[in-house]
Amino acid sequence: MMQDLIAAIDLGSNSFRLQVGRIVNDQIYPLDGLKEPVRLAAGLSPEKWLDMASQQRGVAALQRFHERLGGFSRESVRVVATNTLRVAKNASEFLIRAEAALGFPIEVIAGREEARLIYVGVAHTLPDPHKQQLVVDIGGGSTEFIIGKSFEPLQLESLYMGCVGYSLNYFPEGKIEKRGLKEAELAARRELQAIAHVYRETGWEEAVGSSGSAKALVEILEQNGLSAGGITRDGLEKLKTIFLRAGHIDALDLPGLKGDRIPVILGGFSIMSAIFKEFGLDRMVFSEGALRQGVLYDLLGRYHHDDLRDATVSVFGTRYRVDRRQAEQVADTASHLLSQLDPSGEKTDETDRRFLRWAALLHEIGISVAHSSYHKHSAYILGNADMPGFSRMDQGRLSRLVLAHRGKLERVAAIDPASSDWLLIACLRLAVVIHRARDARGVPPITMSREGRGFAVNTPATWLQKLPLTAAALDEEQRQWMSVGRGLYVRSMASRTMAG
Repeated sequence: MMQDLIAAIDLGSNSFRLQVGRIVNDQIYPLDGLKEPVRLAAGLSPEKWLDMASQQRGVAALQRFHERLGGFSRESVRVVATNTLRVAKNASEFLIRAEAALGFPIEVIAGREEARLIYVGVAHTLPDPHKQQLVVDIGGGSTEFIIGKSFEPLQLESLYMGCVGYSLNYFPEGKIEKRGLKEAELAARRELQAIAHVYRETGWEEAVGSSGSAKALVEILEQNGLSAGGITRDGLEKLKTIFLRAGHIDALDLPGLKGDRIPVILGGFSIMSAIFKEFGLDRMVFSEGALRQGVLYDLLGRYHHDDLRDATVSVFGTRYRVDRRQAEQVADTASHLLSQLDPSGEKTDETDRRFLRWAALLHEIGISVAHSSYHKHSAYILGNADMPGFSRMDQGRLSRLVLAHRGKLERVAAIDPASSDWLLIACLRLAVVIHRARDARGVPPITMSREGRGFAVNTPATWLQKLPLTAAALDEEQRQWMSVGRGLYVRSMASRTMAG
């Protein structure tokens, strides 16, 4: 890693942000930051299509980020995208262009994963993270709510309301009217009612705001003498009067209100006012910690091989009562087969190896729902559950691998022919077939190699003769691979030949 430098990029609905940090003794010290006010959510149509102008602004910003990240390895950079790219129907089209401009893969993260990462970032900047904190992050397209203590989140939620959408919907053409402020606040309160009771029952000692809207409101309130510190209920009421007196955003000339924040300040203000009323807050402090800091600390964990995803896989295994011995046996055999397909390790990156192992460890979680078609239940759970540390694309990949571990391969025929997922599927399917008897036979004495677009499996003749069930299953496997235009060639070899 380049002098122990790591970088996080947050593709938010309002701004794109790049943060570079230096690792010193397991702490991250900010080194450099860039911000581009892309306002991606402003280009989202009511039908959830992202217009070309906002896509162009995003791509241009990422081209500038690309220049700053020259020399960074893939492992030292993590890029996450949030609400607008969660909901846009043509997000995949934009992501192809965005990744080409940036030069690094982009993960679209789920709302609760965004909330978790925000809390990680905030907790590392709080003077006393052992207090129970309510953390609120009003973004461009969604607002995240977390209650946490001692670096552990207790409640996580993401609501589909943000400063860009609310500013466009309730304050058309920048007009500031009493009716618009009231409607925006009531709309936000309706959203909040779904979580307010549970959150108030859990409780908190201090409320903390993070990110752009909270920062802008703190600066306006403090610099205009409306608050002695932080955001206060009284300060928000006074600011509301000032907004109404101005009548239009173009007439707002307030110390602390920056130009790039003016178009979205009313939406952020309305959501914050609703939060204060619905949660019964009198005061909220501000934290510089935010999503990008959380991504940096999460990346630091991966850099030190302390990946939260491993812990999540372990928790899921316990929650869904997976037969751990069987899962480990399948995982060991699948990993062994993958190493044979690429003995040098040059073509199979570490990420592929990890995904294969995670898929093997979780392939039977669907049995907790029903044994019949359990692979479909497993795939559904992995694709839709909240899995801390996994992006939506991570979960989609796990879901595909597990769906394909048995049954008809035609279900996943749409996977890109050049994708390494085909290798992982082949290894996982064979491992499951070999360990169907659920005995402790261990890693089998077979070899596997690539052959054309397919795979060759060599087994000792005597070994396969003793396992008629496995032999029959391998015959069926050959038919399945032919159905997707790939061969699987199972050959029995004399033991001497295998040893040679």
